[in-house]
Amino acid sequence: MVKSKELRKAAAAKAGDRSGGRRVVATNRKARHDYTVLDIYEAGVVLQGTEVKALREGQASLADAFATVDDGEIWLRNLHIPEYHLGTWTNHAPRRNRKLLLHRKQIDALTGKIRDGNLTLVPLSLYFSDGRVKVELALARGKQAHDKRQTLAKRDSEREISREMGRRAKGKL
Repeated sequence: MVKSKELRKAAAAKAGDRSGGRRVVATNRKARHDYTVLDIYEAGVVLQGTEVKALREGQASLADAFATVDDGEIWLRNLHIPEYHLGTWTNHAPRRNRKLLLHRKQIDALTGKIRDGNLTLVPLSLYFSDGRVKVELALARGKQAHDKRQTLAKRDSEREISREMGRRAKGKL
């Protein structure tokens, strides 16, 4: 069993699967700009066959996606996975709700945190991990306009500092 697992990992690495069996399909770049990330969870996604095939082609969009807690289950909404181009009448709906797989303790903790404060669940990335589709969920708080400006100013100042330190290290004052 161990040898076959090693062979699969070697084949995945040879096929272009990066970062130790983790191949990113889609990222939500705007999420870290619009939200302050407090905690990150990894969840499995319940998918249909044609959805997995479309994801293997690298097609997905997390732009408007968010997660909700309904009746003790976590659902991913507005995730756009386009129809598989070789699919037939069995193709999936592109924006259907998809169930997320987490442990019961994690779901209960998330439910309590969301109910207590004004927090939300935002997907950060969608990726394959050892052949299974996973989503990286962030427990986040929305940023206001002045928070976004402060973050941008801080990032710019850190970039300038690192540039200046590089110049000084090279002896170019």
